[in-house]
Amino acid sequence: MSKPKMADADDGLFKPGSKLRHIKTGGFYKVVLLANTESSLEPAYVYESLQSHDFWIRPKVEMEDGRFELVDA
Repeated sequence: MSKPKMADADDGLFKPGSKLRHIKTGGFYKVVLLANTESSLEPAYVYESLQSHDFWIRPKVEMEDGRFELVDA
């Protein structure tokens, strides 16, 4: 059985350090890194709220489905 491919920052639409805006809420976030969830090894983004400085994790598929847009730094 082959080992699943681990997340690589080069595989993501958003690179570490990218500034994003959430379309629905208007909140701003900074991408920290692309990781894998422990249970399924699904790629997921770790990102930080630029308002509250809370950290969040969201599956890569959801992050890249149009709910976030890249903004100029």
